[in-house]
Amino acid sequence: MATVIRMKRGGRTHAPYYRVVVMDGRSRTKGRVIEEIGVYHPCARPEPRVEIDAKRALRWLCDGAQPSDTVRSILTRQGVMDMYAKGTKPEELPDATPAEEAAAETAAPSPEA
Repeated sequence: MATVIRMKRGGRTHAPYYRVVVMDGRSRTKGRVIEEIGVYHPCARPEPRVEIDAKRALRWLCDGAQPSDTVRSILTRQGVMDMYAKGTKPEELPDATPAEEAAAETAAPSPEA
């Protein structure tokens, strides 16, 4: 089965949100979903919100799923495509995503002597 990672639209007029899903490439966009691996809220304020499960996305990429162009750019910004290019296995990943780790490092208080 040819699996693809694509975005499934939801929301209302002028206020969309998208679910990043894995589905059969031959089915229609609103068809049956194999697995939901994240969400993308482009209209969220103050900035767009992206939540992708990097471990699940990497597993599907390693299994041969092809991301759509938009999903590929989102995965690149999240650092998942870099991990895939380096040959990182999903089992080697920590539970936190690269974006969550970077946010935790910047939010951690620096020890003052």
